[in-house]
Amino acid sequence: MASSETAARSDRDRAGRDTPSGDRKASSGDLAGLEAGLDALESPGGAERVPVGRILLTKVLPPIVAIALVLAVWQIAYWSDVQPDYLLPSPGDVGAVFGEMWREGTLLEYVWTSVSRGILGFLIAIAVGTPLGLLVARVKLVRAAIGPVLTGLQSLPSIAWVPAAIIWFGLTNGTIYAVVLLGAVPSIANGIVAGVDQIPPIYLRAGRTLGASGLSSVRFVLLPAALPGYLAGLKQGWAFSWRSLMAAELIVHSPDLGTGLGQLMENYRTMQNMSGVLATIILILVVGVAIDLLFFSPLERRVLRSRGLMARLT
Repeated sequence: MASSETAARSDRDRAGRDTPSGDRKASSGDLAGLEAGLDALESPGGAERVPVGRILLTKVLPPIVAIALVLAVWQIAYWSDVQPDYLLPSPGDVGAVFGEMWREGTLLEYVWTSVSRGILGFLIAIAVGTPLGLLVARVKLVRAAIGPVLTGLQSLPSIAWVPAAIIWFGLTNGTIYAVVLLGAVPSIANGIVAGVDQIPPIYLRAGRTLGASGLSSVRFVLLPAALPGYLAGLKQGWAFSWRSLMAAELIVHSPDLGTGLGQLMENYRTMQNMSGVLATIILILVVGVAIDLLFFSPLERRVLRSRGLMARLT
């Protein structure tokens, strides 16, 4: 009897000692499963792909409906004689201007003249605004001296620079690019300053601990960490450069410069051709929207998604 009771007690003690270990193993397995699930959710392949029909319904159909409503209201206003025909042409009249430019082979030429200028001016603005923004963000004395000036320049209408640029550079491409730079550089510089200001201090300390200093710190710590703010500044900088370009092309006229969209709109205004003016405005709007949809929006989604700040859409 005594031996059997001793054996029973030893079995119970052994079971009691084994139970916490088993619980720990089970808990460890649960944590591993939880981590695997979180990893699957964060990985690009962990999210379900949105059906094509849903994409068409939520992304493609709304802008088409909005455009259709605008055209309908425009046509109704034309039929209602809100303004004389020469002041408010119909959508068909504006479409006829597009058709005429297409038949003449000048439509793409006008667009490319402005787009090529805008892209080149924007790239130069990036080359100037990025180091300037880094300098303002990291050197307190420079920020105190230049920071308010950058903010003031960003709020200054770009067209205000056109008369001064004409005096400086004459009726040349230099005038146009000067206006574009003065419009875009402050936005790009302020964007990277805002991005650097939002970097957690621990990132900078970790970079210094790992030996990052000087240009290596800028390349491997500052720019990657400030990328969302920097990208927002680039997006705004493109908008300012495009607006500045149109302002410059409206005023700077010369046969040697070619005909961009701003110059085209001014030509139609001189001829009192309201259909041509509206057609050019639509072209300017379409180019601005296309650049954003084809370049900036995908890049922004990619950056945000890579940092876990945006759910995968497709």
